[in-house]
Amino acid sequence: MTNGLIPVSKFKNGFTTCGDLDEDDRITVLALNDSTLGVHKINSGTTHKLVNPPKPSKSSPGLPPPKKAWEAIYPKGSINPGGPTPGGFGFYLSGPDAFAKQLQAGAKEIIMSYRMMLEKDWEWVKGGKLPGWFGGEGDLAYRCSGGRQDQRCQCFDMRPMWRTSGLGELYTYLPLTDQNEEVLKKIPPKFVGNPQYGFSVGRGAYKFQNALGNWVSVACRIKLNDVGKTNGEVELWIDGKSVIKGTGLLLRNSKTSIIKGMHFETFFGGNTKDWASPKEQRAWFADVTGVIL
Repeated sequence: MTNGLIPVSKFKNGFTTCGDLDEDDRITVLALNDSTLGVHKINSGTTHKLVNPPKPSKSSPGLPPPKKAWEAIYPKGSINPGGPTPGGFGFYLSGPDAFAKQLQAGAKEIIMSYRMMLEKDWEWVKGGKLPGWFGGEGDLAYRCSGGRQDQRCQCFDMRPMWRTSGLGELYTYLPLTDQNEEVLKKIPPKFVGNPQYGFSVGRGAYKFQNALGNWVSVACRIKLNDVGKTNGEVELWIDGKSVIKGTGLLLRNSKTSIIKGMHFETFFGGNTKDWASPKEQRAWFADVTGVIL
């Protein structure tokens, strides 16, 4: 079985909130809710209500549209969940107990994914963040973003990001090593380095225009490096197509540094007013999925 949520055929086991994947006995189908999916550390001031999402603008091959989704609301003037006008939402997600226990036990390679849809008349402005993935050593794995400088080698965080005109990239916080920077620089078509605020990797490798009024799948494979070696890997798929891939990475320096799950956060920004949403806008997220490879 391959699809946009699980773009490989070989995996051990996993979970999904997509009921249309119930024919594979390796997959446990769950409801889309906080308790089932191990949602924690929810940003205050934002909501992620479970709603019936709008019908997509057009039918697409593959999976039927989701019946339920988390709704993100970005008010006019909102920049990020911590700004004066909170927008989007944010939380961490470890998956159901059986999946989370495998992560805690040191699962070396996983894929986690979701589907998303932006409202039809979406305005991109300068850019914004979308739900991604994270890991590290204990509580140091959290908040591995936002310009954090201390203990950066004990965490990793990567999130898709849209830019002006819907250009896509992978926005990464990885341990600050020369090797990591060299690997990320070589990922086409464009790299923008900013060690203080994360690396913009593969900018323009894909576009989010297809998400305007339609469902798009976003999946990421993370393979931890062996401690002492630079053999970690990261790969991003959009609608089942591999668009960004980095090999030879160092994601951790210790066996206690593990994959934690998803950093399920979305907002406009940046953190200055020129990033803000020019009107109230909405997006929907569904079909959260994870597999152990």
